[in-house]
Formats: sequence, structure tokens, C-alpha cells
Amino acid sequence: MADSRSASTKPQRRTGVREAAAQATRDSILKAATKVFAKYGYDGGSVEKISKAAKSYDRMIYYYFGSKEGLFIAVLEGIYKRMDDAEAAIALDASRPVEALTEVIRFVLGYYRKNPEFVTLLNTENLHKGRHISKSLRAREYSSRAVAIIAEILASGAAQGLFRKDLVARDIYLLIASTGYFYTSNRHTLTAFLGEPLESPEAITHWEDFVIETVLRTVRSDDIQDNTPPHEDTTKWQKSQPAQSRARSS
Repeated sequence: MADSRSASTKPQRRTGVREAAAQATRDSILKAATKVFAKYGYDGGSVEKISKAAKSYDRMIYYYFGSKEGLFIAVLEGIYKRMDDAEAAIALDASRPVEALTEVIRFVLGYYRKNPEFVTLLNTENLHKGRHISKSLRAREYSSRAVAIIAEILASGAAQGLFRKDLVARDIYLLIASTGYFYTSNRHTLTAFLGEPLESPEAITHWEDFVIETVLRTVRSDDIQDNTPPHEDTTKWQKSQPAQSRARSS
């Protein structure tokens, strides 16, 4: 009976090893493809370049992803998923809507800045008018979570009388995303055009503060608005929140 049990477990162990090896190969190809597509674009990112970078074989790309397009779609899904996972890991308290929305803004702007490949790959896909990502069955669920987070924060702010009640979460999401995306994707040309080093720590901090102020001014309730100067106004507004909303996390 011992021999029988041993014989029955060996195939399972071998299967587990094969599955792990297959996943490692797939992950290696995806990682290599992300770098190659980011560097050469979709048209220039050949299967040969990707398999060489992954230290694999062309046939393995077709085996796991079906085609170059299938691989590119998987790469796009992967970068969206990583951003979604990072966003989900943020500790947000919707009962403090000003602070929660501020954290979302900081996260989005920081994520674009720290992950230039994300921006480059999206630029590539936009050059192709989104024809690849439109075939993805997963991309929508990632954007849905981001919009849902903002919707919860806006609803809490409206209930507390801090935010307008006519806001659309998608609009605020697009406002935040556009300010972070454009700044990052065009930082090199804008630096030359404006004659200012947009990648300096001071410039990045200034832009982040400006975006936060802009978004907060956009969402706040009309009865909180006044004519005080920028920055000072934001400070007053934050102080006007209920004690629970003003409390900072430990």
C-alpha cells in the first residue's frame, strides 16, 4: 500500500513543478514584453526581441498568448492590474473625504511619476486608437474600482456638506488622471518648451500641491467657497470639517 500511495503522489508533484515552471516562463515573457513594448512600441516590439529578452523561444509566446497582439493585451492588462492593486492597498477613510481625496490625488500623480513605462505603454496604445485594450475582458473591472473609490469619497463629502451633490465620479477621476498623466508623458518636451526643469523635486511638489488645490476647489460645496487667496482658502476649508473628518490617521 505504501508503494501505491507513493506512486499516486508522484504525478501530482510533477504536475505542480510543471505548472510552476510554466507560470515562471509566462511571467518572464510578460516582464520582457513590457520592457520591449515600452521601448520600441507595438510595431517595433517584435516577437524575436521579446523572446530574446525573456531568454525564451518564439514558440512559447504563441503557446501562452496566441499571438503578438494577445501578448500586448496581456501586457496592458498587467500594467492596469498593478496600478489597481497598488491603489487598493491605500488605507483610505471615506469618512474624512478631504483627506481621502487628497491621498487619491497623491497616489495617482506619484504612480505615474514612478512608473513611466505605464505612461509610455498607454501612449503606444492610444496611437493605435485603443484597438488592443478594447478587446480585453479585464480592463473595465480595473477602471471600475478606481471610479468606485472616488464615488464613495464624493458621497461621504456630500453627506457631510463638504462636497457638491452634483458631482460625477468619472469626471473627477478623469480630472485627476489627466493632470498626472499629461505632466508625466510630456515632461521632457514641456521642460524644453517652458524652460523649466519639471522633474525637479521642487517642481513636482509644486504641481502636486496645485492639483490638490484645484480638485478640492472643484468638488467643494458652494456654501464653503469664499474669496480668500489660494492655499489659505484650502487650509480654512479643511479646518471647517467636523472633528471626525479633520482627525488625522495615526
